[in-house]
Parts: sequence; structure tokens; C-alpha cells
Amino acid sequence: PQGKTFQWSDKSTYVRPASFIRDISIDEKSPYKTGVGDVKEARVLAFLGDTVTTDHISPAGTIKMDSPAGKYLIERGVPREDFNSYGARRGNEEVMVRGTFANVRLKNKLVSGVDGGVTIKFPEGTQASIYDAAMAYRKEGTPLIILAGKEYGSGSSRDWAAKGTYMLGVKAVVAESFERIHRSNLVMMGILPLQFKPGESAQTHGLKGDEIFSIEGVSHALGLPRQTVQVTALSGGKKTELTVIMRVDTPKEIEYLKSGGILSYVLQGLLKK
Repeated sequence: PQGKTFQWSDKSTYVRPASFIRDISIDEKSPYKTGVGDVKEARVLAFLGDTVTTDHISPAGTIKMDSPAGKYLIERGVPREDFNSYGARRGNEEVMVRGTFANVRLKNKLVSGVDGGVTIKFPEGTQASIYDAAMAYRKEGTPLIILAGKEYGSGSSRDWAAKGTYMLGVKAVVAESFERIHRSNLVMMGILPLQFKPGESAQTHGLKGDEIFSIEGVSHALGLPRQTVQVTALSGGKKTELTVIMRVDTPKEIEYLKSGGILSYVLQGLLKK
């Protein structure tokens, strides 16, 4: 190919341009593009327990034919013997986002008696793959959150655990505690890591996962590290209010979130130069 930039091939199922870079918009008159802010009327994509690892979250292993990623490849004429693995196709976000939260051992409390990457799409109450439900929510303009227990994101660090979560439309993860590196990776992708106060959890607040969530006070909380924000959960006529800690631990992480993530932050730095 000629030219100074890479020529993307529409036919490739291995290497595709990443939307989380392509969709970045920079306003040169402002030090920040529109970064993170309050989250209004969000739904729960997954309600998870303790010690959910990045292996549960990140696309890993072989690609099954009946999975969203497998169906994507079949639609593009890729034979089963050429599916390869998620690791080999990590340059194609369309494959990777379909494999996020698709681990067969994932236990989503929204779906009783079924393990794997499935969830309940609200308000219909129908069961769907996590990917299909996320895309349906996206069409409706509905933001998403994850509810989790202790040590969310534990295990080895995997960048796609945060990238895939972002691409599914998740704006915040509300957990009892976070693994250090995964918490940082969430911030890098512009996802809010929110932590229940000590002794509190989704269970102590009686949350079921079918509520509509709103998160307020984000912009104010970005003034200093580890500030609190308000979360409201509505289900039927029941209203639950709680205060959670925004686990943005350093001034530099505040800058990343104000920019909408580290990718926007870096591009803005290049523009300023």
C-alpha cells in the first residue's frame, strides 16, 4: 500500500480499526473533551459475586461456534477450523467485545441456574447473551453498570477486560473492592470504579439487579481523589439511595477521567504540542 497511514482492509477478520480511538473527538478550544459525568437511568448488565477475575471478564481461549464471536466469524465466511483464539484475534474489536463476559464459568446473579455470558434484558425480562443485551441497550440509548462483590478484577492484568467492558456500554462498575491494576485500567477507559462503603454491599442495600440506577455528583467528585457520589436505584415503587466512594485514587487519574480516558488525554497532549 502507498501513503503514510495504514490501509485498513474491510475483509480482514484479524485487524480492524478500534472504535474507542476512532470515535474520539477533540475540541482544541477546550482543555478537555466531554469526559465522564453523571449516569442517568442505567441498567445492570451483570450482577456478579466475589473474586470475579479478569479471566471471567476478558475474552480468552477458543472461540465457540454458537457464541456471538463465532456467529460473527461464520457470517463472514470463516470456517470453523480457522476460528483460532481470542488472543490471536485481539486486533479485531468486533470479536473481542463479543467475547467479553463470555466465560463459561461466569455466574451472573440475574440469571439463576445458568452459567456463562448470559443476562436478563430489562424491562422485558428476557434472557440473552451479554453482548446481544448490551447492543439492544445501546440502540435504546440506555447506559449500563456492573454490580459486583469483593476483589473485582482479580488475577492477571488483561487490558481487554477494561476495553471490552467499555465497548459494551458500561459506564460504571459498583463493587465492594477492586484489584489494583484492573481498577486503574477501568479509569484509563473512562469507566467509573465505584466502591461500596465498608460493611455495605449490593446485598445489604437489598439490590436485586432489576433496578434503574442513576449516579450523581461525578463532576464535583473529580475535584479530589476518592470522593463520594450518590447512587439512586428505582424498582417499582421502591427507591434505594446510597453513597459510594469513587475509586479515582490520584490527581493524574482525575485528569484521565476529565479527558474521557487515557487515549483522549494523550491525543489532547499531542494537539497542545
